[in-house]
Formats: sequence, C-alpha cells, structure tokens
Amino acid sequence: ISSCFKKTKHGSNMVAKIVIICEEEFVGDPDRTTNSVTAHSIGFSLKSKFGIADVANRLISAPADRLLTTIRNLEKENVVFVILINGESGQKSSDVSSLKNLLKIESPSPVICLSSCSLSTDECALSIAKLCALSCSKVRSAVSHHLATKRQARLVDDIQTHTKSSFYLDQIEHTFDSKNQITGNNVAFVDTTTCSIPIRLEGKVRDRYDLGHSLALVTTDRQSGFDRQLAKVPFKGQVLNLTSAYWFEKTAHIIPNHLIDVPHPNVSIVKKCTPFPIEFVVRSYMTGSTSTSIWKNYDSGVRNYCGHELPEGMVKNQKLWKLLLTPTTKEEEHDRPISATQIVEEGWMNQIDFDVCAKAALEVFAFGQQLAAERGLILVDTKYEFGKDEEGNILLIDEVHTPDSSRYWLASSYTERISTGLEPENIDKEFLRLWFAKNCNPYEDEVLPEAPKDLVVELSRRYISLYEMITWKDFKFEEGSEGKIASNIMRFIA
Repeated sequence: ISSCFKKTKHGSNMVAKIVIICEEEFVGDPDRTTNSVTAHSIGFSLKSKFGIADVANRLISAPADRLLTTIRNLEKENVVFVILINGESGQKSSDVSSLKNLLKIESPSPVICLSSCSLSTDECALSIAKLCALSCSKVRSAVSHHLATKRQARLVDDIQTHTKSSFYLDQIEHTFDSKNQITGNNVAFVDTTTCSIPIRLEGKVRDRYDLGHSLALVTTDRQSGFDRQLAKVPFKGQVLNLTSAYWFEKTAHIIPNHLIDVPHPNVSIVKKCTPFPIEFVVRSYMTGSTSTSIWKNYDSGVRNYCGHELPEGMVKNQKLWKLLLTPTTKEEEHDRPISATQIVEEGWMNQIDFDVCAKAALEVFAFGQQLAAERGLILVDTKYEFGKDEEGNILLIDEVHTPDSSRYWLASSYTERISTGLEPENIDKEFLRLWFAKNCNPYEDEVLPEAPKDLVVELSRRYISLYEMITWKDFKFEEGSEGKIASNIMRFIA
C-alpha cells in the first residue's frame, strides 16, 4: 500500500489527497456542525486532528466517464479513495461494487470502504489517517498523539467513575458530617517512664514531632491557601502522605530523600535535615492565581521573572518554551520570587548547594511529567524543598508531586479547552482557591467564608482520584485512625 505514495523532491513524505465518494445525502453541509457521519464532517476531522487538509468530495451517482477522468488526472498523485456507504440508505450494492471495480482496475491508488452505520466521524477519519500514516511521518505523529489522548481520556474516565461510586462518596460525606477529619489535635501519647513524650510543632498542614535521631511528620486534613486555613478535607492527609511516599520511592534514583518509614497512612518517619530557606518551584505552563505565580506577575507587566526574560504576547495557561526554575524565598510574612543569582548574592545558599538542588529539581520534575502523562495527567508546576542531613548530604524533603505542592491538569482535554478559551480541567486544589478568590479577599478579610460541603467533598474525591491515577492502587479508607497515630510514632522514639 505504501508504495502507492510518492515522495516530494525534498525527500520528505507528502500528505495524501483524500477523495471521499458518497451519495448526495451524505455529503453534508460545510457550514453546519452535525453529529451525523458525512463527507464534510470526516474532512473536518481529518484536518483538525491529523493535519490532512486536501480532502475532496465526489458523488457515487456521477457519470462513470467523469469519475474515470478524475482517476486518470490523479494517477500521478498520492491519493486515497474512500467510499462512504450506509446500509440503511437504500444504496444499491451494485453501484458500490461497480465503483470499487472501476477504481481497482483503473487507479493505482488504494481504495477503502467505510460504513457510516458502524463507525463514527472520528473513527472514519482515524481509519483514513492510519493509511496515510504509512508514508507520512507528520500524519503518523498526529495519529500517535490522537491515540495517546484517547487512552489518557479512558484512564481518567475509569478513575473518575470509580471514585464517584456511592461507596467512595458515602465514606467522604460521613467523615465530613461527623467531623472525623484528622486535625492533629487528637494525637494522644501515653506517658511512660521509658521515653519522653515528643512535643508537637504545628505547621500549616503537617505537624512535626522530634524523635531524637529522626522526625515524625503527621499530615493532617487541614487545607491551606493564601497563607490561611481554608477547610478540613476528609482523607486529604492520607492522600498527601501516601502520594509523597510513592514519589520518594520513584525518584530515589535521581536524588536521595529523607523518608525512612510510613508506619501509618498519615505519618512519615524521616531523617533530620536542615532545610534550605528556598522553595524550588518548577513551571511548565504560564498559569497560577497567587501573588507569586508566573501568570499573576506576567499579567501585571513583569517581563523578568526569577531571572527569566519572558516574551511579549503570552497568554494564560499556554505551555512555556522550556521548564523554568522559579525559586521563592521562605520568609515569615510572604514568600517572594527570587532569581538564582540573587539566591547566592543575598546569602540564601552557596553556589554549589544551589546547583545540586536546581539540577535535581528539574530532573525530578521532568521524570514526574513523563509518568503523569502516562497516567493521563499534565504535571503543570510544583515546588520542591531540599535539606542537608547530619552527614552533609543534600536530600529531597517535605513532599513530592502532591495536590498541595503541585498543579495537575487532565491531558486529554487540555488542547480543546484552551482553544475554546476555557480553563484546563484541574485535579488539584486550584478550584478551591478560585472559589475563595471569587467570594472574598483571602489576603485581607479577617474572617473567611466557610467552604460549601459539596465543594469540600468534591475536593476530597479529587485528591483520592489523583492518588489512584498516579499509583494505580485502590484507596484504602482509614476513617477514625487519628487515635492510632501516637502508638505508631512511639515505636521510633530513640
């Protein structure tokens, strides 16, 4: 079949011309969208999805000598003849057989028959594109991308269906209604004479306990944003802790990390480290809603962001030309964007340590993007933290690629939504931040409104969905497990 396609004088494979032959009623209207399978709808799909623009329509009822002239005029070109049939149309099989015989005898080009009864428009277009892909690398690439996008959509649909089941929603709603979220306030240690009770140091989301040679990090269901506590999301802490543990294991070949053990779904035992006072933020898209985000800065006129020169004309949510490392400081009042040069000049880190962390951040992010894409997700941006252990080794610490530290979009719908001016579909906490930004001033209002139950339940389901998408493991609900945290931590006290 591929021998029918000729090469251009430049040696690259050309895209074939497509001639769709059908009855008049199946030609369709080029100015109207329709769910019906027509020659025009197939042509539009070929152009928009596979870059095949040279599509012509002909009628089966055309005189034989007219079709014969067309065949001979095209015999020196790359052509695929497509006969579009419909078993319910009353079309005479003898007409189709005659046409097929004519094409087979007179034309050196391949001929395929497609049924509008059994195939959709996109399926017809895909069948044609696969044939064209035999001789055109651009079409082959477009076909591969189309199939990958469909696979990504099926992966996401499967997980969404799973986590929207009544069992999942009942577990989430019951925990919300009974206020059984893990807050960290009910971790009770039993006083013993053999060891001292560790002191709780409370953070925005994680509580820390000093165990002597190690630390216990308890990830709660507290949801923070805009430097405030926004809500308590059922099972969020379990998702964050187990998702981080998954990524720590997967990225250990790139840089060592601080994780020692996970004795409880909400608890990680980690090495003691001295953290660097810098968050290593890696971005792949022009987006964000916070004051330190690249889009907020760009939209306000900033063109040099963290040492990177940003070109004019960029729009929200578009892909950046490369991965950008955009560090921020960790300060008491507010984090601030800072360049690599400023980090060293202002004494936040020395050059050697910064270079190690910067290289690791970019490599871990690239690895994360690749794995996320295989699971139907786009890893948009994230933050990493690094520290030095007691031996002076630089380790990846805190959390990795969780919904709290990262932004995820659904890969299958990104291109279509962006082309129509819609926001990408999120699998993170961004929609919660957007709700607060719309309903109050989260930076200045003294009291924030309470997030609606349905929004919090949906956020919990999204956290769980992301966990299942990334790990391909079913989520195990651990309701009421806060009382078990202390006993699991006590085993590691030095």
